[in-house]
Amino acid sequence: MEVSTEHEPNERTYALEVSLDEAGYSPGDACVRGISFKVASGELVGLIGPNGAGKSTTIKALLKLVPHVKGEIKFGGSGTYAYVPEQPLYYDTLTLWEHLSLAGAAYGMDEPDFERHANELLARFRMTDARDKLPGGMSKGMKQKMMLMIGFLLKPDVYIVDEPFIGLDPRATRDFLRLLEEERKRGAGVLMCTHVLDTAEKICDYFVLLSGGETAAQGNLAQIRETSGLAEGDLFDCFEALTV
Repeated sequence: MEVSTEHEPNERTYALEVSLDEAGYSPGDACVRGISFKVASGELVGLIGPNGAGKSTTIKALLKLVPHVKGEIKFGGSGTYAYVPEQPLYYDTLTLWEHLSLAGAAYGMDEPDFERHANELLARFRMTDARDKLPGGMSKGMKQKMMLMIGFLLKPDVYIVDEPFIGLDPRATRDFLRLLEEERKRGAGVLMCTHVLDTAEKICDYFVLLSGGETAAQGNLAQIRETSGLAEGDLFDCFEALTV
């Protein structure tokens, strides 16, 4: 199957450019092969595929967490990015505020800017009352909100977000999507790995569908429909047709 890797206008600036010849955990045993796509500034790209399709390996390759990678990965702008993992990662002995403070220090934020932005995020995600809580006393959704807040703290050039909707209630999902839209208007690019296809169809500008460690199709919804042969199909129908 021939898959287009071009997004249209050449004058666009890109927050992330990916060209993976192969990536895996040992030479000669590639988990993904021939995956190329770009994330333009202000664009939301959905990385979609069934379990075992290569989504996690692709993300880990971008983050240099896979030992064997052949290809080129280029971050645009200042080169800053934020990664929000599927499973919350945290220190048991640090409170929510201490996690934010640690991230702010790692990002090199000055104290007044950190405190202003961190308090804005706490209010935005309705987590002000949990400011001094330890993660062990939080629900799964609250832990996921903490990961999102840490990611949004930096205001990077590109966000890499893995399954962000898991554990979020409808209100938190809305808060997240609104903040993400604001960041896109600022010019940040977003690469989002998700299984929530009805939401992805509504918010993503571009899709990269993976199957068996390779690209099954990519493009906007109209192009995905054309590739799948389903002129009126929704993303789920196209996904099913292209990844069986």
